[in-house]
Amino acid sequence: MRDTWRRLEQIAFPPIRRGRLETLQVNVGYRCNQSCVHCHVNASPNRTEEMSSEVMDAVLAFLAIKRVSTLDITGGAPELNPHFRRLVHAARAMGIRVMDRCNLTIVEVPGQEDLAQFLAHQQVEIMASLPCYLEENVDRQRGRGVFETSIRVLKKLNELGYGRAESGLALNLVYNPQGSSLPPPQRALEEDYRRVLGARYGVVFNRLYALANMPIQRFGAILIANGEFDHYLDLLQRSHVDANLDHVMCRNLISVDWRGYVYDCDFNQMIDLPLRHNARERVHLSDLLDAEIEGRSIQVAGHCYGCTAGQGSSCGGALA
Repeated sequence: MRDTWRRLEQIAFPPIRRGRLETLQVNVGYRCNQSCVHCHVNASPNRTEEMSSEVMDAVLAFLAIKRVSTLDITGGAPELNPHFRRLVHAARAMGIRVMDRCNLTIVEVPGQEDLAQFLAHQQVEIMASLPCYLEENVDRQRGRGVFETSIRVLKKLNELGYGRAESGLALNLVYNPQGSSLPPPQRALEEDYRRVLGARYGVVFNRLYALANMPIQRFGAILIANGEFDHYLDLLQRSHVDANLDHVMCRNLISVDWRGYVYDCDFNQMIDLPLRHNARERVHLSDLLDAEIEGRSIQVAGHCYGCTAGQGSSCGGALA
């Protein structure tokens, strides 16, 4: 895997500061049942890193003390962590909104047969990755047979009430471009997804979020190997919109890795660019229980243009 950091750190990005903390995003492990081309985490079935029960206790303590409104659980496939369900159950018991970044196919992995029912019972919001509504494109990006499995799982979630307005069970789909281009307009793309998935498969969902691919980890290495890295970074910089700076996710979110160390966002976590606090080289979540980070500067570099280019991109989709 080629390192992109040496190039990214040389690119200036406008300074930004933190607002009020609203979301704690927790990466509970890098193990996944898939190995997607666009994956900025470089997740795969061969990864072994996973959050321990002790670190999850620190996460729950932080949620209780700081009264953060949203817990955003990601991976890898976060459901593969043996303590995933305990974390979900405890957070929901606090009245916290819980989001699960689900790759859909995990629902059919042996041992996860009751996962969909668990998520529905806990009223977990599902952020389901489906990078296209066409089978060929999805299988090219995520592996043969992934689209067919994803449709089966979406139908199962619909049967449980997910994606239906009256149920209160939110099912949101996540789109990523196939290569070194920006996502198309989110609203129009959502209409296309809704039309095609509804007509062909009878699938319904609540929202579609269009995310830009980040030039780091696996996707960054592919860009370098194909001689497209500089072109893509130039595209991101040329497409930068100042107004998006007010709405980037890092202003109201912190990201926690499987060891409990803290970053300004998930992308900074993947390039090992830690959150700054009291001149410490690395900050653990337990170090922030009594700390106030609102107003502090955010670590930035060239990859941050991926969040401000065009319509903008965040864990919640387009910013514009």
